[in-house]
Amino acid sequence: MAEPILKVKNLNVRFGDHLVLENVNFELSRNQALAVIGPNGAGKTVLFKALIGATPFSGDIEWSDGVRFGYVPQRLDLDPQLTLTLRDLLMLKIGILKLSPDVIDEVISLAHVDKKDLDKRLVNLAAGIIQRGLIALALIGDTNVLLFDEPTSGVDSPREELIYETLHELQDHKELTLMFISHDLNLVYRYATQVLCINKSMLCFGEPQKTLNTDVLTKLYGERVLYHHHHPRPDRDNH
Repeated sequence: MAEPILKVKNLNVRFGDHLVLENVNFELSRNQALAVIGPNGAGKTVLFKALIGATPFSGDIEWSDGVRFGYVPQRLDLDPQLTLTLRDLLMLKIGILKLSPDVIDEVISLAHVDKKDLDKRLVNLAAGIIQRGLIALALIGDTNVLLFDEPTSGVDSPREELIYETLHELQDHKELTLMFISHDLNLVYRYATQVLCINKSMLCFGEPQKTLNTDVLTKLYGERVLYHHHHPRPDRDNH
């Protein structure tokens, strides 16, 4: 394995008397794609929040020098009265980072966001467009690590595939390191180079094709899970 961009050792997260994550350990190299899987309530989102410093933890989280990460939440909870447009949202971050507004053209191109959607109210945009807009938002600031909390939640299958293809393209073209939470094993086999299985504690870590099997998935989800190797990771030479 190349020099790790991230090292996690003995990570624990506790909310009061409730232990949410216990003794999680893994490493991730640059330009890898890590899928985090586990049942609802397993602590997947809490893990991401600990990694970006948004929730207290004990143990060690060590990012390499020069890491600039972007985080895409599972969804935006929008007030129906909100008049904020996608352009407004992007400009807020551009203003905070004191960047040129020209950055918008670059990030929406990378995230496959149509210019005509920039000035529409967020509450009027389809879920898939909002998710691609959030990807564009996360790319602002020369990001080199992207974390996605179920990036296709609420998105139909064709648009789901488009979002994951977009992530794959970004990883190729910008040499990004990706981390994503998913419940879809098909997508894990297709797009992840590494998989982390957690259910409050770590149950497995490694290459999906070598790590995931019926016994592991049974321990993870508490039931017999039908699984098979759906698709190999896309050939990078074909993109």
